[in-house]
Amino acid sequence: MTTLASGTTASSSGQNGLARDALTVLQPGFTGTTAPDWLLRRLGEGLAAVGLFGRNIASPEQLAALTAQLRAERDDVLVAIDEEGGDVTRLEVRAGSSYPGNHALGAVDDVELTREVASALGHRLAACGVNLNWAPSADVNSNPDNPVIGVRSFGADTDLVARHTAAYVTGLQSAGVAACTKHFPGHGDTAVDSHHALPRIDADLSVIEARELAPFRAAIAAGTRAVMSAHILVPALDPDRPATLSRRILTSLLREELGYDGLIVTDGMEMQAIAGTYGIERGSVLAIAAGADAICVGGGLADDETVRRLRDALVTAVRTGELPEERLADAAERVRALARWTAAASAAPSPAERADVGLVAARRALTVTRAPSYEPVGAAPFVAAFTPVANIAVGDETPWGVAAELARLLPGTETGSFAGEGAATAALAAAGPRRVVAVVRDEHRHPWMAAALDTLLGERPDTIVVEMGIPQAPPRGALHIATHGAARVCGRAAAEVIAGE
Repeated sequence: MTTLASGTTASSSGQNGLARDALTVLQPGFTGTTAPDWLLRRLGEGLAAVGLFGRNIASPEQLAALTAQLRAERDDVLVAIDEEGGDVTRLEVRAGSSYPGNHALGAVDDVELTREVASALGHRLAACGVNLNWAPSADVNSNPDNPVIGVRSFGADTDLVARHTAAYVTGLQSAGVAACTKHFPGHGDTAVDSHHALPRIDADLSVIEARELAPFRAAIAAGTRAVMSAHILVPALDPDRPATLSRRILTSLLREELGYDGLIVTDGMEMQAIAGTYGIERGSVLAIAAGADAICVGGGLADDETVRRLRDALVTAVRTGELPEERLADAAERVRALARWTAAASAAPSPAERADVGLVAARRALTVTRAPSYEPVGAAPFVAAFTPVANIAVGDETPWGVAAELARLLPGTETGSFAGEGAATAALAAAGPRRVVAVVRDEHRHPWMAAALDTLLGERPDTIVVEMGIPQAPPRGALHIATHGAARVCGRAAAEVIAGE
């Protein structure tokens, strides 16, 4: 008799295999910059994948040592990360990304540049031992009020999103890093963040097929090795269950109609769209039954207890007949198949890439509008950052803006962060007589931010405005720069224009 950690018993090697398959389909996270003992033990028991977050990364050298530690326990482990570049970065969580995000690449609309940026990012990940990237976002940002996608999307045009999604998949996978195209069947037309609640898309089936699904078709044609499901309700496809838990969406649509044969990964199961409705154990069972192959968890719940709970939930579901054993075995085999692909792909030679491709792309992405009265900045300015609350996907630990880069070009530059009703008054008082550079992020979504700019420009019409989100509001200010994202390189590109370089 073999005793599982939950206290249940397995009476045969088949039951041991069942527990092993249940571990194989999990993609958990952990805390710290070295692998804890419990994680190494689980790798020995069958865990086949680990998810990394910003909390796990201090430097490229430390990350390489961490992934080597994981591979010493299991040489075919899938090491996954949420590294979109742009606003969502884990590799450079404390500095800001060296690569612009999707919206900036979509603004340039050069598919070869997108491929090159994705390839460069992929080679950086591969050098650190990461072989699965939960990217790119293939969402069509058709709703400008979307609080969670925004600049993570290539844009609002379906064809543009489709061609750049395909280019990104091709570039990333040329580096031996598996792409995980997300968030199926499309998270762009939502006004709710699925980290907090269950979003709903009420578009007609014809719209869903023509708009949301087109980029995923392009990703599948480009050979994406993984697809991530969205925690969204799409009544035209399934009126009862969110996509992550829907057999109609994951099996009938994605597998059978679209012909996708790779790994299906869930979005984070601790997100409230699932955790607050079905719970993570029941949600995980339903997801695997619906056709998902891997359960992503670990952004918020990052401990051995979570792994044990999910493993035991899957084992129990098989034993009670709720989850067919063949479905779990099929899911586990798809995980192992992806691991085999990454092992083979990692041997591919690394082509030469432009070291500064991220900055080149960020410069090309700028949209600059100068008023006739614009006068160049002649002395160190004051940077007023009007700062919204960061969404969970982006996080609030990653710096953004232009102040740091502008201070390098114009020594003496100072900055402050302002929010809410009195933001403009406080910014003017802090700036004193200095020229003001106002930095905003999605002005069109934040009435207080638009009001602050009204007041600021009324008092100081020579103010420079830098929009680092979606440039939905009309350009205004003596100089208006739309960066199409808040990556560090986007801030540098804007600072170069302000400083006259």
